[in-house]
Amino acid sequence: MTVADAGTTASALTVRPVPGLPMVRPGDDLAALVEQALAGAGIRLGDGDVVCVAQKVVSKAEGRLIALADVTPSAEAVELARRTDKDPRLVQLVLDESTEVVRSKPGVLIVRHRLGLVGANAGIDQSNIEHGDGGEQALLLPRDPDASARRLREALQAGSGARLGVVITDSSNRPWRLGTIGAAIGCAGIRVLDDRRGGHDIYGRELQVTLINRADAYATMATLVMGETTERIPVAVIQGLAPDAVDEPASRIIRPLEEDLFK
Repeated sequence: MTVADAGTTASALTVRPVPGLPMVRPGDDLAALVEQALAGAGIRLGDGDVVCVAQKVVSKAEGRLIALADVTPSAEAVELARRTDKDPRLVQLVLDESTEVVRSKPGVLIVRHRLGLVGANAGIDQSNIEHGDGGEQALLLPRDPDASARRLREALQAGSGARLGVVITDSSNRPWRLGTIGAAIGCAGIRVLDDRRGGHDIYGRELQVTLINRADAYATMATLVMGETTERIPVAVIQGLAPDAVDEPASRIIRPLEEDLFK
């Protein structure tokens, strides 16, 4: 996919899917697997490229797969599971990963994850994972997605010799719009927020609140070619960008609690 870039860093951006990544197992060297897939696809990384990697394969490599048979639900989890029509063991994992239950109703459990993310089920997923003979399993988010992005970036830069950005993507819902989009939960080597406050629009009016979320924009672009169901393409590369002079974590995107108007 190629799109025109309205900025000044490039005349066009190309988003390239990276097929061929094998099923990731706990303990796998994810960077090495990505490098092998890039080579197989004939993609050579260059300065400014942003490598986008789906959270699911990061979590798998980091051993974040939990067997529900090993989870003992608390009384709180049992009661919340009854109100939401969910498995009490899954609800216990959600509570363990969260700092606050924001909303709940039958079929819906919205929480504030310990990372600050607000969404359904603390980002815990049971799709596209092997459940095996031991029963159902659930996949948690990485413990520190920004650290995961930094490790991937260091390894990929060492292998390619290029100055790169890395974005770990996840699916995200928005309260007032239908459907999921790609969102950045871990970043390294990029500017995540482009702060235009104090600048001026085309008519000279001073911008008061304009913050452009570059990280989520990259994640959404990548998700368009990676897919979210059966495509089996968890990696994409955005090319055509100039190397970023700023290295910011995705945690900078989280709106501070004191600015949460809906809490």
